Amino acid sequence: MTAQFTPAGTLTAEDLGAVHLIGVGGVGMLGVARLLLTRGIRVSGSDLREWPSLAGLRALGGTIYLSHEATNLDGVDTVVYSSAIPSDHLELVEARRRGLRVLHRSEALAAAMTGRRAVAVAGTHGKTTTTSMVTMVLQQAGVDPSFVIGGEISEIGSGAHHGTGEHFVVEADESDRSFLIYRPYVSIITNVEADHLNTYGDYATLEAAFVEFARLTDPDGFIITCADDPGGRRLAESLRAEGRQVFTYGETADADLRLTEIVSSARGVRYLAAIDGRSLGEFRLPVPGRHMGLNSASAVLAAYLLKLPMEAAEAALAVFPGVRRRFERKGVADGVLVYDEYAYHPTSITLAMQTLREVAGDGRLIVVFQPYRLYRTRDNQAEIAEALAIADEVVLLEVFGPGELRQPGEGSAALIAAVGLPADRKVFVDSWEAAPVEVVRRARPGDVVVTMGAPPISLMGDELLAALGARANGSAPTATVDPVATAPVIGDPVPGGATAGGDGAALGGTVAPGGTAPTAG
Repeated sequence: MTAQFTPAGTLTAEDLGAVHLIGVGGVGMLGVARLLLTRGIRVSGSDLREWPSLAGLRALGGTIYLSHEATNLDGVDTVVYSSAIPSDHLELVEARRRGLRVLHRSEALAAAMTGRRAVAVAGTHGKTTTTSMVTMVLQQAGVDPSFVIGGEISEIGSGAHHGTGEHFVVEADESDRSFLIYRPYVSIITNVEADHLNTYGDYATLEAAFVEFARLTDPDGFIITCADDPGGRRLAESLRAEGRQVFTYGETADADLRLTEIVSSARGVRYLAAIDGRSLGEFRLPVPGRHMGLNSASAVLAAYLLKLPMEAAEAALAVFPGVRRRFERKGVADGVLVYDEYAYHPTSITLAMQTLREVAGDGRLIVVFQPYRLYRTRDNQAEIAEALAIADEVVLLEVFGPGELRQPGEGSAALIAAVGLPADRKVFVDSWEAAPVEVVRRARPGDVVVTMGAPPISLMGDELLAALGARANGSAPTATVDPVATAPVIGDPVPGGATAGGDGAALGGTVAPGGTAPTAG
């Protein structure tokens, strides 16, 4: 459903009363629930699957229902939903019938931020990792920020925390325009590229929304954007012309915070940083990728502008553990190293592939990719195909785009044909079960395999490790693979019997494999 978002006002989290979250098990909704519970607010939520994370909410005093029922709203004052929840959802309809306060996830989060100095991180890609880096830098500096992130920091094991300090770090989602509800003290925009055009229609409208988001920054605060990104550069120029405080970072010579001597390897990335010609020191991260270094530079710049010690930034980044589903190492089986990566936009796919090439070294790189959304796959087919061709071998699943209707010639069958690799080094598999079979057939000791793309593919890594382990023990899975077979209809059930919602699935809801007739949150 399309929501109309109103500016954040004076509503606080405590004003919400008893809160019920529809699709509470998803990462984004889970973070809001955890935050409210730790603030002493009564919280309930509904979902259709017993997610492991729900035990943590119960331990904090949350009430969790594993069904969607009108009675779940008894005693509730405020109901929270996400953009992926349909307008005719049973609990949403009932909430409005009862006259309860109904808030979008971003509106509830904005209420929780009232009275805090918000640091909001937006961008087409990289925002979850960047938000996590900013959070860890602030924590290392001893300011104990609150935070809600659209993913889990691997070391912390949580995407949300209620801190005692004045800062509140939040990942700001542009996919549904909900980032326009926030009123940040610091706005960080990692990049501005064409995506979510199903919401915006065209790139110009999307870019205008990022400008509007930046304009919502507190006049006493500041805006940070990337000088290396063409969209970020244009944004900085237009906002500076309006007299706003904008600071940039990047390798570009005129960046306010300039990175030099960047070195990336399988062991991590390091670089030197300077602002206005003055050295801020050397920064190291234990995760590889030049783009990781670039993301971390925004956290360094934010810390500098917030007058936090650079030693805190250096120390935090030196132990940054990464974020789940962002270049996440799953394990090794039969000499094959398996990673999981959330990338689905052409730029993020390319960056991830280049980094994985570094990790693979003399080994080969095999990608198991599930595209995310039909419109994105169709509109960016050439760019996605080019990015996938960085790999040595490609195993492609059908597009994950529930509710979308595929026209003849669209989807993964068309995409695999566009990938510029020899026919024997790419394959379109027509079932989930066929993917591990292909990986076992293709992968050799010393190779790197990455599962990449839409949310369901995150479950594939464990299956690949099991299949490779079985091969090492003298057995292997079997399945019939017909690369030219008719692919399943987009929106068909994914493993475990679930269907899923839209791009909002990544931020929460009953949308991942394993549920029964779920809704998205």
